[in-house]
Amino acid sequence: MAGKALNKKNLLELGADTLADLLLEAVKGDAARQRRVRMALSADLGPEAITADLRKRFASIRRGRSFISRKAQKKLAQELAELTTLIETSIAPDAPDAAFDLLWAQLQLAASIHERTDDSWGTIGDVMREAMAAIGRLAPRLGNNPEVLADSVFEAISDDGYGAFDHAIPALAEALGSTGLFRLKALAEAACEAPLSKADLARYEFISDRDARAERALAGRNRTAEMILQDVADAEGDVDSWLAQYTPEQLTYSTIAPSAATRLLAAGRPEDALRLIETALPGDSVDPWFDTPELDEAHFACLEALGRKDDLRAALWSRFERRLCPDALRRHLKMLPDFEDIEAADAARRIVLAYKPVEKALAYCLQAPDLPLAAELTEARSEEIDGDAYEVLTQLADALATGHPLAAVLLWRAMIDFALGSARSGRYGHAARHLMDCAAADAEILDYGMHLSNADYLEALRKAHARKSAFWERLR
Repeated sequence: MAGKALNKKNLLELGADTLADLLLEAVKGDAARQRRVRMALSADLGPEAITADLRKRFASIRRGRSFISRKAQKKLAQELAELTTLIETSIAPDAPDAAFDLLWAQLQLAASIHERTDDSWGTIGDVMREAMAAIGRLAPRLGNNPEVLADSVFEAISDDGYGAFDHAIPALAEALGSTGLFRLKALAEAACEAPLSKADLARYEFISDRDARAERALAGRNRTAEMILQDVADAEGDVDSWLAQYTPEQLTYSTIAPSAATRLLAAGRPEDALRLIETALPGDSVDPWFDTPELDEAHFACLEALGRKDDLRAALWSRFERRLCPDALRRHLKMLPDFEDIEAADAARRIVLAYKPVEKALAYCLQAPDLPLAAELTEARSEEIDGDAYEVLTQLADALATGHPLAAVLLWRAMIDFALGSARSGRYGHAARHLMDCAAADAEILDYGMHLSNADYLEALRKAHARKSAFWERLR
């Protein structure tokens, strides 16, 4: 007879005493789980008890000095995420100001944590962003003095070296109100005019040259003040003040122009938005660094807002031609009359079949998705395919295996040839699996056409790479 399933209903039937014993056994020797249980017990005693325990835990984290490994970092991030939830659910409903103070204290841990760990994966950053998002949800209920709150926000942003407080002003805009925002603006403007402080210079003490250090410190401080002024302008709906923080040339940068145009559109100024975005468009340049999808999307939004349908269709088609963007093609086809969309779809297929590099065209087929087109493209241009593009080729081969086995085999062969031809021993295991996939697909392929049969390909592979014993061992 099968035992009972491990679910909440069946566990509740065990009774409180049994569950308590099981829980004590489960957390024995695990400090993180013990803390979690203690926090739950404190939460049951009310906001004051859980607040005291949370502050003790934050102080403990702040005092830490040892390096935090990747494994320990993940545990810490999970704990902080759970504490954010605990604050929102157990404290915020009855004591929003106390909840805000705790979330703010949690964000202030960012510096001490980042200094002790490598957050290349953004694990800690994600947790801190969620804490700021919780503050945003809490902001409408806060009773803080707006000017005092503004001072706290200004100080936090000014001392923030890891981005934990980047979104503090948008999150707290409602709590700051016009009084707090005015105070923040005044503080930022005064900071730009004040002489450099010892604290400003201390952040760049790694620069030995005094003049260079002062120059970097001034630029860093002013950049922070400008960011504050932009966030205030956004909160006040003052698009011109936001734009004024950039030079006319900077507003043409592909990293800035889309945000500027979006704000102008929101302010009901589509003509200004289009003029700005047109100065930023790369023209005939195909450099992906400047030809960004964000720039194109802002351009489309401007044309749509102005009702310029013909120009919008042309812009969508241009983006498809340059970037093989399936979304742009779909939008373009939807705007065409009957029958014209069929002709345009045929023209689009011809563009994909001829597009270089072929890996980009294959990626389009995977994204669209259009497997028959992918098979046609693969069989026609298999010699061009770079087997190093395994992120695309692996997924596409798996997708093609059932309905288009020859195309799948050609993609697997491209990755096999690259791994062996480049002596990438780390990929020999993948290459061996791909070769077995080719053998499995052989029975489904009636005609290899101009391509080698599976037996002939295997023989050619043995002759060309006979000495790569590590690969053949993997295969065996």
